[in-house]
Amino acid sequence: MTDRRILARRFETERPRLRAIATRLLSSPADADDAIQETWLRLERIDVTTIDNLEAWLTTVVSRVSLDMLRTPRRTREQSWQVEQWRDEPAAVDADPADLVLQSDRISTALLVLLDTLSPAERIALVLHDVFGRPFDEIAEVLDRSSDAVRQLASRARRRVRGSDEPRATDRGKERRMVDAWLIAARDGDLTALLSLLDDGATLRADYGTSTQIVEGARAIAEQAVLSGRLAAHSTPIRIDGRPGVAAVMRGVVVSIMAFDVVDDRIVALDVLADPSRLTGVGAVLDTDPR
Repeated sequence: MTDRRILARRFETERPRLRAIATRLLSSPADADDAIQETWLRLERIDVTTIDNLEAWLTTVVSRVSLDMLRTPRRTREQSWQVEQWRDEPAAVDADPADLVLQSDRISTALLVLLDTLSPAERIALVLHDVFGRPFDEIAEVLDRSSDAVRQLASRARRRVRGSDEPRATDRGKERRMVDAWLIAARDGDLTALLSLLDDGATLRADYGTSTQIVEGARAIAEQAVLSGRLAAHSTPIRIDGRPGVAAVMRGVVVSIMAFDVVDDRIVALDVLADPSRLTGVGAVLDTDPR
């Protein structure tokens, strides 16, 4: 494999498979092409005689490149942020994305929307294992985590995008209690209580308008919540796109809203909007008690 021309031919043979992986991970053919180009550049820079399995190496590298791209601020998906007062009607159950993927090579809009609800690590674990059949040991190398941790990521991702096996109504009373507990713990700086509410692999995504932020892991999110305790003291529970959430109001102005994703009595994701230009009008929703 030392002949670069032979290596280039091998890479071109692998290109369709790599592009399929990158496109499903990134939801963009243009971004997928960028990921493949970066994979080729990395291949050119290393001693190829050290590669025992070129297919596995290329899969790992294109997945790592895609993971880096998913974590960049420009990948943050803009949401509708439809704010409502708290209501008790049941929420709908999502479809199974694995079935959508297996039905056709074409990436459906529904699948992309579902995948966009996942953290980058969850998305990598689900797509590589469930769609492309890659072993957990190989995915663990991509994510720099243990095989057991990756298995849990994939399992959690499946639950998040398809719901439980049996359709069930959302317990909004329980969600309200979790939101109230979150606000009390953040206000009081109770790190232990916050950690008890968060899933270990939870992800927080924040949109500040001029910048974005992604925070991964329960402890990092809990520590940030403690630092934002003053906002919690001025927050009220609301519904955001059908999800439990809170709005922080300072001097009569809504300065941020945060939506929670709750799975198995744990918060698995938090989405924060603190872009003043997009918060205009939210205050009108809070004129009456959301309870």
